Formats: sequence, C-alpha cells, structure tokens
Amino acid sequence: MRLSPESEQLVAATAGVVATHAEQITRVFYPDMFAAHPALLRVFNQANQAIGEQPQALAASVVAFAVQLIDPEAPDFTPVMHRIANKHVSLGIHAQEYTIVGHHLLKAVKTVLGDAITPEIAAAWDEVYWLFGCSLIAEEAKLYALAGTDPAQPWRKYRVVERFEESDDVFSLLLAPARGDVPTHRTGQYVAIAVDLPGGERQPRQYTISSGPRGDSLRVTIKRVRGADGNPDGQVSGWLHANARPGSILQVSQPAGDLVLDDSGTTPLVLVSAGIGITPIAAIMEDLSRRQPDRKVRLFHADRSHEDHALYDALRRQVLAMSDARCQMWYEEEAQEAPTLHPARTGFMDLSDIDLPADAQVFMCGPLPFMRAARAALMEKGIHGENIHYEVFGPDLWAQNPETVSTH
Repeated sequence: MRLSPESEQLVAATAGVVATHAEQITRVFYPDMFAAHPALLRVFNQANQAIGEQPQALAASVVAFAVQLIDPEAPDFTPVMHRIANKHVSLGIHAQEYTIVGHHLLKAVKTVLGDAITPEIAAAWDEVYWLFGCSLIAEEAKLYALAGTDPAQPWRKYRVVERFEESDDVFSLLLAPARGDVPTHRTGQYVAIAVDLPGGERQPRQYTISSGPRGDSLRVTIKRVRGADGNPDGQVSGWLHANARPGSILQVSQPAGDLVLDDSGTTPLVLVSAGIGITPIAAIMEDLSRRQPDRKVRLFHADRSHEDHALYDALRRQVLAMSDARCQMWYEEEAQEAPTLHPARTGFMDLSDIDLPADAQVFMCGPLPFMRAARAALMEKGIHGENIHYEVFGPDLWAQNPETVSTH
C-alpha cells in the first residue's frame, strides 16, 4: 500500500502543516458533515463530540496513517487499523459512509488551510484518505463476514434476562438473544448497545462483555456516567440505568474488539485496572478460572473504595479457585476496613514494591492518565512495552503515541 510518487512528495511536504491544524480541521469537518447528513448523528457518540475526544482521535489517526505512508521508519499502523475497524463494526458503519466522510473531510482541509491547498495537494490528501478508507472497508467487511453479520442490518434484539446492582452507579445486565444463539466471542471483547433517547435520537455506546464465553448469554457491566467538570451526564448509561430491566429488549451489535485473551497462552498474566476498567479483567478471570486454573496471574486494581469496586465478589471466588493467582487492591477511601483477600492499600496504585514476572503479558484498562502511569511503572520493572496491552473506553487517543498523548 503506497502513495503515487507525485502524491508522496506533496504529502511529505505538507504533512507538518496538516498535522498542526488537524484538530482544527476535524472541528470544522464534523459540524459540516452532520448538517448535511443528520442521520449520521445516530452513529457517532455525541458526548465524545462535545468534549472533543472524537475530533482528536480522528485527527491523530489520519495523520499517523499519512506519516506511515511517507516514512518507512514510522510505527506500524496495522494494530491501530484493526482497533478502528473493530470499533466501526460494533457501530454498524457502512462502506458507503466513507464517501460522505471523505468529501467533508477534504472540504474541511480546504476551509482551514485556504489557498495553501492547491488542487494537486488536495488530490494527494484525497489519495491518503482513500488508502485509509479502503483499508478499513476491507478489514470491516472481513469482520462482518466472520461474525455472519449483514452490514445492512448490524443490530440484533437481545432480552435482559437479569439485572445485578454492583454499586450505586454500576450495574450488570445478563443478555440473551431474542432469537437464535449468542454469537461466538473472545474473552475481552465488547458489544455496542443502541438506545432511542427521549428526544428521538438514537445513540450507541460500547460496553465490555464482562463475562467469559458462556454459550447462552453474555453479561455487560455498565457505569452510569455522572457529569463533572462541565461535562454532561451520560445519556445512554443514564437511560439504561433507569430503564433496562428483566424483560427489556435492547438493540445489540456483534461482539468486537482486539484486546483478547490468547486461548493457547501459558505465560504469566498481569491484570491492571482502575474503576470500571475492571470489566475486561473480570471476563479474563472468569475464563481463566474455568479453562486454565493453574495459570500464574497477578491482579492489581484501584478504586475509590471497596463499595465502589464492581464485580469484587466474583473476582474473589475466581482468585480462590486458581492455584497461582494473587490480587492486590488500592482504595482511596477506607482501605483499612475493606474485606479483601489481602489487606488493601490506601491511595493510588503504586507498583514500585510489587514483584512481577519478567515474562508476563499485561492487560490493563482504566482512565488514560492511570494507564500511562501504570505503563511507565511496569516498564521500569522490566516489562517490555510490546507485552503491555490495553483497552480504552471511547476514542483511542493513545494508539498513535502512548508516550506523549494528551490525557486531559
């Protein structure tokens, strides 16, 4: 996959300017596209639009892809491509929508950069976009086909079988298809749930499957998002918290996601999480306790308090069921009174005095600042960066450069 020689020269000459203005370009692009195609508002997370995360993620992705095309020393973009494609199939993205996105994205480039964008430069960046888009279209078509999903009808009806209150703001839903079988999924994947909000708009959100593969159902664990620092309450999580009850019918996507447990792996595992980031870790632990009860596992979790620690009881049972599993918790509040297997520590997670297997594979999930700090601590203790795998809830602002990405 290469640019034409003419386009390669023009992209190399203008990549710096486009990168500098990339976020501004995407902030022009989205309102323009939504004004022309309001139906696409049903696909994009409007909360991420409002706080600016989606524009940042798109800008970073397109620029990183362009850099890979012109710089043979640039990091491989393939893992990022796979991650984006998985996100897209969970949202039911259609191939024809790439034409709409491409038109409005190039229009935004011209709007922001003005006369600096000659017809030749515009054509070169159009070529970048379509190499990017066609790669995603091909990967997404493969994912739809492997799951047996018709891209024209990506949503299935699921019935809420049971609901469990995990804490004041966290709840789990046990879901079963209204018709047919639960699709095959791998431990660590997620689904999207689309709801019709009171104002009439439909919004999808992605939630981790917090159970291992079960065959007849899947469990999602959801945190009701409360607005803070000027950000609004979570629309979808709030609606589900108020309305999803046994018997409710929900629109659910095929399972997706590339942060998955290697079914044949035997190396030690280190599982690191904070807050609602416990959900993929819970799925991994449920699966391991059934299939590999002798595998070496070290689990580390941080939360506000034991009362806020979702899924703790199940995790405790699974740790006890395994022959070489150990866990350590950190709580900001009331750590000394917490009834954990091992005494909980007070404050934020600190791995400095924790013994870790040097050959471990690490899975981690939580807020971006937490994961950046955890990754640095793990690498200081000798864990190689390529062995540290992560999941981000929302747009992946970390994928292109975990060392320097903004976390605000």
